[in-house]
Amino acid sequence: MTTQRADARRNYARILAVAEAEVAAHGADASLEQVARTAGVGSATVRRHFPSRRALLEAVFDQRIDALCVRATDLTVADDPRAALLEWLTALTDYAASARGMADALLPDGAGDTDHVNACSARLGSAVDPLLTRARQAGAVTDGVTTTDLIAMVTGIALATEQRPDPAAEAHRLLSLAVRGISPDPGGTAPGGTAPGGPTASEGPTKRA
Repeated sequence: MTTQRADARRNYARILAVAEAEVAAHGADASLEQVARTAGVGSATVRRHFPSRRALLEAVFDQRIDALCVRATDLTVADDPRAALLEWLTALTDYAASARGMADALLPDGAGDTDHVNACSARLGSAVDPLLTRARQAGAVTDGVTTTDLIAMVTGIALATEQRPDPAAEAHRLLSLAVRGISPDPGGTAPGGTAPGGPTASEGPTKRA
C-alpha cells in the first residue's frame, strides 16, 4: 500500500511537470494524450489524477501561482526595491506570455470556479503587496498604483500579444512601455536616469527599465 501511494505521488508530480512544459509550448490546447506519453503513463492514469482538461490546467495554474508567490517573497529582501519589483513583473510576464489561452480556458463558469480564481488572485496579491510597498517607499512607483493594477496590466499585455509571431518578445516590449507609465517621471526619463530608449525590464533584473 505504501509503495502504491509513493508511485501515485510520483506519477502526479511527473504528470504535472510534463503538463506545465506542454502548456508553455502549446498553451491551453496542450494534448492530454501527449502529456501521458511524455510522462510515461497511460491516459487512464492522467485522468485518474486529473478528471478533466480543466482540472489539469487549474493544477498547472496553481503550481505557477505558488512559484510566483515564493519568488515575490524571496525578492522582498533584495537591496534594490525597484529592480526587485521589475524582476517579479518580468517573471509574471514570462509565464503569462507562455500560457497561451489559459485566460479563456480558466474563465469562471460557476460559483466554485469564481472562488478558485479569486483565491488565487488574493494569494498572489498578498505575496506581491510588500514588493510594491517597498518600491513605492523608494520613490520608484507613483502613488495610487496597486497590485491589482500590476496584475491586470500584465494579464492585458499577455492577452493582447498571444497571437503575435513572438508573443514573449512583444509582451516584454509592452511591459517596458508600461513600466515607464507607472514610474514617477515627469521629465520623460525612467527612475534611475535611464532614457526612454534605454534598457528594458526584459533584459534582466540588474538592468534599469
